[in-house]
Amino acid sequence: MSRFILSIDQGTTSSRAIVFDENARIVSMAQQEFKQIYPKSGWVEHSPQDIMGSVMAVVAEALVRAEISAEDVAAIGITNQRETTLVWDKETGKPVYNAIVWQCRRTAEYCGELKKTCADAIYEKTGLIPDAYFSATKIKWILDNVAGARERAEQGGLLFGTVDTYLMWQLSKGRIFATDYTNAARTMLFNIHTLKWDEELLALFGIPASMLAEVRPSGWNFGLTDKKVFGSPVPVCGAVGDQQSALFGQLCTEAGDLKNTYGTGCFLLMNTGSRAVKSRNGLVTTLGATCTDRPPYVLEGSVFVGGAVVQWLRDGLKIISAADESETLAQTVEDNGGVYLVPAFTGLGAPYWDAAARGTVSGITRGTTRGHIARAALESIAYQVCDIVQAMEKDSGIKITRLAVDGGASRNNFLLQFQSDVLSREVVRPRCVETTALGAAYLAGLAAGIWKDLNEVRGTLKEGRLFVPDMDVARREKLLGGWKTAVGKTLS
Repeated sequence: MSRFILSIDQGTTSSRAIVFDENARIVSMAQQEFKQIYPKSGWVEHSPQDIMGSVMAVVAEALVRAEISAEDVAAIGITNQRETTLVWDKETGKPVYNAIVWQCRRTAEYCGELKKTCADAIYEKTGLIPDAYFSATKIKWILDNVAGARERAEQGGLLFGTVDTYLMWQLSKGRIFATDYTNAARTMLFNIHTLKWDEELLALFGIPASMLAEVRPSGWNFGLTDKKVFGSPVPVCGAVGDQQSALFGQLCTEAGDLKNTYGTGCFLLMNTGSRAVKSRNGLVTTLGATCTDRPPYVLEGSVFVGGAVVQWLRDGLKIISAADESETLAQTVEDNGGVYLVPAFTGLGAPYWDAAARGTVSGITRGTTRGHIARAALESIAYQVCDIVQAMEKDSGIKITRLAVDGGASRNNFLLQFQSDVLSREVVRPRCVETTALGAAYLAGLAAGIWKDLNEVRGTLKEGRLFVPDMDVARREKLLGGWKTAVGKTLS
């Protein structure tokens, strides 16, 4: 019996494929970045061909590196950038427009109107705050702005999907048209209490129900890839939004469990079990990953620009040539020198939800160096996470004592120690920081029968490094006060 799991991690800036064995150890990995498209200020798109091409390339490379073929793969687990919206022709499979990325702010003005008229109704059904971040207004924009799209959709000729749906449809040559609870819950069209697409919301946004995929648990046998795609049909047994995948990958399966992923953005998720916590502090309520038809509820806070601020140091300011240089450069100075960077490049997410905010750097003096800018950039990630932790504690009534972390930027020891210091909490990094891909692998492996239950899965998770707070209260409060002042200058 095949005992390998292929995890496809389709992210915002790159696609990755990781082959895991039955002990959840990484056998091989491949990654490929792809182009970010910025048609206008605040607009972000991806070419669907780039997404698909990069996925096919990394899968082929990962299989070669593992010295296995598709026949050796027991199951595929897919995890994806959430909310990113694709609309394609049901007959030809061709997209009618580029993928509109979760970061895109083109519908922010319309969302501002929604907040005035029906924010409470939308939140009651979806757990979400009306924002350009989510998929519904992106679909509406495509139908309203692409010639013939609305007419074609109303005739039943167009399909919508988040990236998981698009990948499964393409890999199966149209045989799989499905999504999971975690991705559906991020569209602003799915009722998280009835677990169904909501007819009133579809009417509000003018979206035909025929465009929408079947919704299943994250761990589920969705069907087989077409044999021509990888040379042999492979079961797709997992589909899950990237942040819920990381939550599952950290095995945060009990109420009160918490994790933060430092990716392009930062995403703090708390499992609240069967209780849908209503936020009064700018967080959203959503659904978690499961292999059953009753997913847990999750409280989430999203930072739009997390690790992306390091990319900006590299590609925008060009003060570093590789991401890992940010840690070395930040440590060339003793402190931030009074410099604060608020990376509101595409607005601010939780707990502020200010779409019109734009990035600022404050506190610059003649003595400011590249080191201060790099340090302020890394510190900004930790401050934003701190804002969300405080909001989460208020909403849930749970005192957080430990933060589990993962994602690319979690390799940065300076960042994690600073995070522990300003949070005044323990921060734990697992031995395998690829927990987003690992979560998809766990779900696929459970659905495929490689692991019989969660207890068996827990035996595969290895702890890594623990970061303990080591900052005096006065300095911590001064730094947090400076951050609040800097944010105040940024808000629209």
